[in-house]
Amino acid sequence: MSATVQHLEFSPAQPEGLWRALVLALLAHALLVAALTWGVNWHRDAPLETVAAELWAEVPQAAAPAPQPPPAEPEAAPPPAPELAPPVALPDPQIALERERVQRQRELALEQERLRQLERDKAKAAKQAAEKLHNEALAREADKKTLAAAKVKQDQISVKALEKQRQENLQRLAGLAGATGGPGATGTATHSAGPSASYGARIAATIKPKIVFTEAVAGNPTADIDVFTAPDGSIVGRKLVASSGIKSWDEAVLKAIDKTERLPRDTDGRVPSTLRIGFRPKD
Repeated sequence: MSATVQHLEFSPAQPEGLWRALVLALLAHALLVAALTWGVNWHRDAPLETVAAELWAEVPQAAAPAPQPPPAEPEAAPPPAPELAPPVALPDPQIALERERVQRQRELALEQERLRQLERDKAKAAKQAAEKLHNEALAREADKKTLAAAKVKQDQISVKALEKQRQENLQRLAGLAGATGGPGATGTATHSAGPSASYGARIAATIKPKIVFTEAVAGNPTADIDVFTAPDGSIVGRKLVASSGIKSWDEAVLKAIDKTERLPRDTDGRVPSTLRIGFRPKD
């Protein structure tokens, strides 16, 4: 017995009517598909029947407008496409380097201009300082000249005043010496024409204590000095007429006269306008 025969013998029995059921199922599906197809075509191909009615009335009326198909719904507009950002241009390295070089040149030019301006300011300040010093020097020189001129003028006025006073004193002394008692007389016959005998000693006693001299000198030289006084005895001038030959002694005597400032009056109450006094270091 072969294997095929054995297999058929032991396989389960086939159910009866299997092929008939399959055929009926296929037939039912074919009828269903045909019915669906006919239904769709019937609705699509059916003619649209319209009914028209004519109405009569005593007053003519406007016919009603024919029914219009409903407007088709507008299709929804598609959403706008999103706007894309413009593409960003990447910087060119060469352009960036050129801009950086230009910027450095501009900064360097500004720095150089600042330094030049600083130098100009320093030069201007130095020039102004020099001009100020020059003007101050000129002003001091002008002040010195002014003071010198004023001193010369004052000395000239003093000399003129002294000379005038001296002439007046000489005239007064001459009048005293030749007084006549007349209306034009300038003195009286009872007055002496010169100072008293003790007047020189009084003047020496007034001036000598103020002489400061400590040097040792040979001999006893004399320094003759003219002393000019005002009527009240104030010393208004002195002049070295004859030097003693020792400069330090002459200067010591002149300084002592300057310290005295005023001479005592004579016995008659007068002070001669001009006196010549001799001073010796050992007297």
